Amino acid sequence: MSYLGIGVSPGNIPVYQGTNMKVVDRRVRIVEVVLRCLICGLGVLAAVLIGTDSQVKEIFLISKKARFTDMKALVFLVLANGIAAAYSLVQVVRCVVGLVRGSVLFNKPLAWAIFSGDQAMAYLTVAAVAAAAQSAVFAKLGQPELEWMKICNMYGQFCSQVGEGIVSALIVSVGMVFLSCISAFSLFRLYGGNKGKNNAMW
Repeated sequence: MSYLGIGVSPGNIPVYQGTNMKVVDRRVRIVEVVLRCLICGLGVLAAVLIGTDSQVKEIFLISKKARFTDMKALVFLVLANGIAAAYSLVQVVRCVVGLVRGSVLFNKPLAWAIFSGDQAMAYLTVAAVAAAAQSAVFAKLGQPELEWMKICNMYGQFCSQVGEGIVSALIVSVGMVFLSCISAFSLFRLYGGNKGKNNAMW
């Protein structure tokens, strides 16, 4: 039984429906758009910072140029952030269209596709950051047991810019984890009791 959009639970506790859910939906949509825009921008920034980084060092009259391609973990990081940025841009367009039109049909197959994509991007970016961070630690501290030298002692500028790129990539990965939680919420609520009322969402 309901009156003015207020349902009554078996325990006579007011349960608000309709308007409250629309407000929650709109806030979730806005948070999603902001996060996806942030990920898109920082993903491009991380890829550019690392992809354009280089430094030339002369050792005994021999010039040696450090590039991101010298470390496979950095190549993986650049690719992962480029993919995440492109994916986020596509999703931003979808979110903006949903906000402008007010409601876009959000069925289960589409929800599963978005959820799967967000999960894949989250795993990809977290793995890329973890691999790059491990390589960065070796470059900064070396590994005396294996006689690996501290590369950053020679290529300080190169390492600093790579560090900035890794920080940007870390924020991207954290943002993707949050987005995967949002898409999980959007998906699994379609299986709840209010699924009939929430078919038209973002």
